[in-house]
Amino acid sequence: MTAGYGVDFGVRPPQEHGPQLRVDLTIWGQRGSRVKSVWVRTGGLTSAAALLALSLAGCAALGGKPAPLDTFELSAPQIDMHGHSRRQILIAQPSALKALDSQNIVIKPADGSIQYLKGAQWADRLPLIVQARLAETFQRSGSFAGVGKPGEGLAIDYQVIVEVRTFEVRVDGGEHAEVDLFVRILNDRNGEVRASKSFTESAPVSGGGNAAYVGALDNAFGQAAKDIVRWTDSVI
Repeated sequence: MTAGYGVDFGVRPPQEHGPQLRVDLTIWGQRGSRVKSVWVRTGGLTSAAALLALSLAGCAALGGKPAPLDTFELSAPQIDMHGHSRRQILIAQPSALKALDSQNIVIKPADGSIQYLKGAQWADRLPLIVQARLAETFQRSGSFAGVGKPGEGLAIDYQVIVEVRTFEVRVDGGEHAEVDLFVRILNDRNGEVRASKSFTESAPVSGGGNAAYVGALDNAFGQAAKDIVRWTDSVI
């Protein structure tokens, strides 16, 4: 919604006395425009100064345009593998608690307390980014006949089911990123869990600013992703 205004300096309302000005506000919406006249006491201000004050108040009421957020992604690490399996695997959408299942980047100042990195966000919900980059890491390994996500039509042998338990930057006692991914390998033929394991990695924050925090998270995730791929190859 946008607002425009016109000013009439020559008219005074009959029931009021003292310096005033009338402002016609034009409110634009999906169903057209609506004009509303309001009378403002200037309190000794010049007409131009009173109009400037009203304009600033109107902008605040309508809401100023928010500053753009720094938007970040994770990367899929390079991985060298020598074996090749005929198995086809599916990377299911990871699960996570609400604090992690969003575009917010989690900062942990102390145990039992979380905050979000100011002025920054993930490019998508964190579990979706983890899923996409983990699938890419499996594909880069070249160790599996097929790697896909739900809806891609692969005949699946095993599902890789991930729970995002920790994905945060700790700022107490030295800044570092911590990532904890709990993984289960599910036989898609009979529904049995073939193996399960928790993968925990950390990485120091080097430098300052939002990019440094996210860089540490990316490094920790990259190491965890490579370990998950190698472990999966060994158990199936």
